[in-house]
Amino acid sequence: MSTDSQQSTNYTPSLEFKSSTFSVPVLVLASNDVTDIEQQLQDKVRLAPEFFRNSPLVFDLEELNKHDLDIDIDQLTKIIRSLDLLPIGIRGGNTVQNKRALELGIPVHSGHTGAAPVRPKKEKPVTAKEETVTASKLEPQTEIITSTLITQPIRSGQRIYAKGDLIVLAQVSAGAEIMAEGNIHVYGSLRGRALAGVQGNTEARIFCSDLQAELISIAGTYKLSEDLNEATHNNPVQIYLQNNTLIIKDTV
Repeated sequence: MSTDSQQSTNYTPSLEFKSSTFSVPVLVLASNDVTDIEQQLQDKVRLAPEFFRNSPLVFDLEELNKHDLDIDIDQLTKIIRSLDLLPIGIRGGNTVQNKRALELGIPVHSGHTGAAPVRPKKEKPVTAKEETVTASKLEPQTEIITSTLITQPIRSGQRIYAKGDLIVLAQVSAGAEIMAEGNIHVYGSLRGRALAGVQGNTEARIFCSDLQAELISIAGTYKLSEDLNEATHNNPVQIYLQNNTLIIKDTV
């Protein structure tokens, strides 16, 4: 066999592309008031600063464009980055918005075409009787929030968000982040970051079988790994707020 043939046979590629799935927060905008957006973003980040720090973010403009509400992409991007968030994509944008995002180094999300929305047809005037019926239909409905169940290990780099309780039947690896508006249950080792009650629910709790977390937080009050007692390792614990202080209690 020739030398060239041997080199070809023994060649090992330096890289390869693999398909994978990552959970990335999506910022859905319903207003183009950048002052209001900045204030509400600051409030959200303040609830869980460690979770949002250097977090990737996709911003969604579909609702704005449905209502013909334009927004300054440069100013929006500046606000996002000023809060230590990293914009990595735009979706639902129109042609001009997508073009400007690309100029700023922000990719266009492939899940949307970016075409301008179709304007709704003009409807006939609503009579007083019809108006009453229409208004009743617009009354807010009770939202039913269910628990989110995860049966697979949560790997480093993954981010999970649950509107209700989050139940994980496996381990949470270092570098992973789990976040819930309600309680968090981890029936395995918790080595990543866990943030419960992220919308300000001070009654939320974290339960886990083995606490080795990088960060734990309830309603914005948090502790880092260096603040955790290693005596809790391999022991089931519950974590809750008491007088604005995180309490870690063995449940053995």
